[in-house]
Amino acid sequence: MKKHNLVFIDLETTGLDPGVHEIIEIGGMVARQVPRVSVSAGVKRGAELEIIEEFEFKIKPEHLELAEPEALRINGYNDAEWLFAPDLKKVLETISSKIKDAVMVAQNVTFDWSFLNQAFKKTGIKNPMHYHKLDLISLAFAKLYDNERLQRFSLQALAEHFGIKNERAHTALADVRATVEIYKKLLDA
Repeated sequence: MKKHNLVFIDLETTGLDPGVHEIIEIGGMVARQVPRVSVSAGVKRGAELEIIEEFEFKIKPEHLELAEPEALRINGYNDAEWLFAPDLKKVLETISSKIKDAVMVAQNVTFDWSFLNQAFKKTGIKNPMHYHKLDLISLAFAKLYDNERLQRFSLQALAEHFGIKNERAHTALADVRATVEIYKKLLDA
């Protein structure tokens, strides 16, 4: 895994069920893992991240009638902003080469992976990512469990804990950027 790029991904969806609901926005940051020059006990663990590329796409939903109204509200969906959005297949074709062999990192990797994997199957595009995945919630839970001030491990709670501003929460790229910063902080926690 050390030789693979990391791809931090966040999805916004029309609901919680990958068999029914759709991805309406995807954001990602591809990062190269660069070994740290000097590592001493208790100081700076893990690799430095060299951001190679960012991407963000709105995706035109095919079955808006199946969307959960609350999900659309939270994600800020409106017809005007999605009017000229590409379809799912076009977006996956565009990002496939960017994420090839990368290890996926997400705030709730099970959620994002299930939607993304379903999308690849639906479009007939091979999922090009490495089979390993890293989950930020699991990492945070393991490293910060004993912290009495932290009762939740949501992206918002972790961002607040580490003093990371995410003024456009629930937009894919903003959440990815916050995820990357939290990941860096967790490596040093």
